[in-house]
Amino acid sequence: MRERDVEQKLRSEVEKRGGRCFKFLSSVSGVPDRLLLLPGGLVIFVELKKEGEEAKEAAGGTDAKNKGIGVSCPGRGQRTGNSGINEGDRRLEKLKRENMHEYQRYCVDFIETHEEAAVLLDMGLGKTAIALTAIFDLVYDFFLVRKVLVVAPLRVARDQWIAEVGKWEHLSDLRVSVVVGSEQERKVALMRSADVYVINRENVAWLVEKSGAVLDFDMLVVDELSSFKNSDSKRFKGLMKLRPKIKRTVGLTGTPASNGLMDLFAEYKLLDKGKRLGRFITRYRADYFKPDKMNGAVVYSYKPLPFAEEEIYKKISDMTISMKSTDYLQMPEKVVTECMVTMDEKEKKKYDELKKELVLNMGEENEITAANAAALCGKLSQLANGAIYTDDKKVMQFHDKKLDALEDLIEAANGKPVLVAYWYQHDLERIRKRLDEKKIEYDKIDSGESIKRWNAGQLPVGLIHPASAGHGLNLQSGGNCIIWFGITWSLELYQQTNGRLWRQGQNSQTVVINHIITSGTIDERILRVLKGKDATQEELIDAVKANLGG
Repeated sequence: MRERDVEQKLRSEVEKRGGRCFKFLSSVSGVPDRLLLLPGGLVIFVELKKEGEEAKEAAGGTDAKNKGIGVSCPGRGQRTGNSGINEGDRRLEKLKRENMHEYQRYCVDFIETHEEAAVLLDMGLGKTAIALTAIFDLVYDFFLVRKVLVVAPLRVARDQWIAEVGKWEHLSDLRVSVVVGSEQERKVALMRSADVYVINRENVAWLVEKSGAVLDFDMLVVDELSSFKNSDSKRFKGLMKLRPKIKRTVGLTGTPASNGLMDLFAEYKLLDKGKRLGRFITRYRADYFKPDKMNGAVVYSYKPLPFAEEEIYKKISDMTISMKSTDYLQMPEKVVTECMVTMDEKEKKKYDELKKELVLNMGEENEITAANAAALCGKLSQLANGAIYTDDKKVMQFHDKKLDALEDLIEAANGKPVLVAYWYQHDLERIRKRLDEKKIEYDKIDSGESIKRWNAGQLPVGLIHPASAGHGLNLQSGGNCIIWFGITWSLELYQQTNGRLWRQGQNSQTVVINHIITSGTIDERILRVLKGKDATQEELIDAVKANLGG
């Protein structure tokens, strides 16, 4: 095939995906000769050669200079992916719309048929996928929406929404611009042509008051609606300034009233402009509450009147959907999800050094060796989790990405008990330290007393090692969500640990099994093997070898 034919094929395929293909002329040697602009702001440089020819070595020669401005142009023999295996092998197969659960399809229809919707689903039940599917339909099928603003916690805004689009085949044409980072990066993101603009809640005030962007959004999605329970906050006031122009609103959360019915006022006012619970907090308090703790004329807290809960829920019932109202899940249904985290460039470079060279230098005096594939599996798993043992048994901190994700997931649970599975002792120590810093109550599930407290619902977080989660350990009364901070290669221990919650006698309709996975690491291969129910030691060693680039 001639180079011209290759170019025509490339241009055709790029345009099919909504992109543009340009011939790139430069007076600088070593610059690839094609420039691809793809949806989502993705820019790719391509060196074209006819069949049988290799790209010039010089095509990667300018790489060192480019890295200084955040651009990498791989040369001959280099891969553009983040790991030694190819992208198709590393990424999980895309899900199709028909893979959505019945309750998810019900929620999509609810959003599409209600201009104001509060979707109250437990963590892990796919709120993001539900919202994106409804957005896609409203934009491309019904033509009722043109431009959507999504407000979410920082790490969720930065990573989760764009990642969710990549998981589902039917969302592939949805254009998402992530408005995070420096002020300049946020302004550039707002200037992109997109269907959905995702911003973190801390930057709402900046968006409204300082961005200078045209804020002509006609749909608003608030991810973690419970973080807008304070009507005096800057983020709340900022969104209320946009609210008159917005036609459709969606609030997503697990528990909207984690601190009581008083929380609902601001959350629902944001969604319906005060139609159901009123426009003023003073009137809301007078109608449904009475003073509780007082000091003279000063009221420190309120408690609801006897009829308040029933009356409030009746007023908001027409725009609210929760798992209790759907009745669509079997008892119990197992919902398996992944929370992807990404190492930064420096951390990824260190990871790749160990993966390819079997030796990682973490300083002048600390050298970690991996003599064989089995040992390497453990080393790579530790790195993916964020810390690693040196040969003299010291713990070297590597990254906090999984700890940050765990913190977000616990926050999203809104006080509901969460079981956290860890594998290495340093994982336990780092998790404990983070929970202590955040003043989150927890206990290690390894004694009769701790099991009793868990099953009584007295522990917001339970920490468990898979080896201690053997047959006969009943934990289903204490909660319905388990988070794998670090995954094990043992299929038996993996299934046993999940079985502590996913079993008969579980009080909830669903059991959520969430895995925190570091992108581009051994985590992805181990999880794939576990899902395939073929987690023998031999299979996992083979996975390690493949992860090395074989």
